[in-house]
Amino acid sequence: MSDIVTAAVAALGEKLGDASFDGTAKFVIEGEGALIIDSDGVRAGDDEADVTLTADAGTFQSILEGDTNATAAFMGGKLSVDGDMGMAMKLGQALA
Repeated sequence: MSDIVTAAVAALGEKLGDASFDGTAKFVIEGEGALIIDSDGVRAGDDEADVTLTADAGTFQSILEGDTNATAAFMGGKLSVDGDMGMAMKLGQALA
């Protein structure tokens, strides 16, 4: 597992806090690996998920830090979403 994925797991876990997420989402950080968010929290992994979001490390970090809006990244082609778009929206609300 890359240092970027390890840092992303910690950052997403902190950002999610006590919020619950009743689906399964996978973030793929291009060239680095993937992480899973589900009802158990955040962990590194490449399991099947309801929705998969893919971005490069810079875009992912910018979204986490609040510098880039995930919807704007998606509309600009910097973030791809595959699967349940409703689940992606729920994830966005849980992490806001």
